[in-house]
Amino acid sequence: MSIVVIEPGPLTVVQDRGRPGLSHLGVSPSGALDRAALSLGNRLLGNDAGCAGLEILFGGFTARFDAPAWFAVTGAAGPITLDGVPVDPHLAQHADAGAVLRIAPPAAGARSYLAVRGGVIAEPVLGSRSTDLLSALGPAPVLAGDVLPVGEHPRAEVPLLDFVPVAEPVAGVVEVRAHPGPRADWFTAEAIDAFYTAEWRLSAASNRVGARLDPPRRPAHAAGVDAHPVPLLERSNPAELPSEPMVAGSVQVSPDGRPTVLLADHPVTGGYPVIAVVADASLDAFAQLRPGQAVTFRHA
Repeated sequence: MSIVVIEPGPLTVVQDRGRPGLSHLGVSPSGALDRAALSLGNRLLGNDAGCAGLEILFGGFTARFDAPAWFAVTGAAGPITLDGVPVDPHLAQHADAGAVLRIAPPAAGARSYLAVRGGVIAEPVLGSRSTDLLSALGPAPVLAGDVLPVGEHPRAEVPLLDFVPVAEPVAGVVEVRAHPGPRADWFTAEAIDAFYTAEWRLSAASNRVGARLDPPRRPAHAAGVDAHPVPLLERSNPAELPSEPMVAGSVQVSPDGRPTVLLADHPVTGGYPVIAVVADASLDAFAQLRPGQAVTFRHA
């Protein structure tokens, strides 16, 4: 069977678990930004964990199933309809041949995931079907009119579930954990304090490569502290840093003092000092941040 894309929304890309372990070739891991959401979709359908699905940014997605199919929508869940009838997220759903699925923009969160029983089929590149926006590896972003093949049904049955408890994406301040970075000692004590106490805000210039953070404001609830802009992160060591290896979660600080959290499509090397590294368990949270939303860092 196939999925016929009618409207792809702002950005829809094919993603699986990515291509880790290839940094020595200059290849980033890529893969779904919200790994837990894609994993849940595959589990709901009895798919292999490595099956690819669609990562849909800010909804606005419409597609038609050209044959009977099982599917699940996870992650940020706006109103979902199948032939105009509302359906629930985070559950396996059945679609008849010709049925039209619509995923509206979510009220909270940023990325929805469409998993289909059998997985979305695309030509693997270096062992993965993931789209890497930085290096242009993998399939191109999905366009209106694209016909996306779906693989054969797995041997496992569709699990019988009536309800899966899933926490909705946070609409307010998101708290993440971070370890001290390898170049934390290149920053002043005031900069380290500001990094871990300020409410940073996601810039609209963010993407799958990195979450760029705008100048912060101290939390209004901080005792004895006015809610005024915090100075940008100041370095105590002005030396030029040779390029170093980078991993997802590295928080680079550019010369203007602004931090950027590297995400799945990140470059494998960089020359900006890394003040902190986001804990792996917190990294999925950046998939669901919306522009302007606040994020705070806490010591891991």
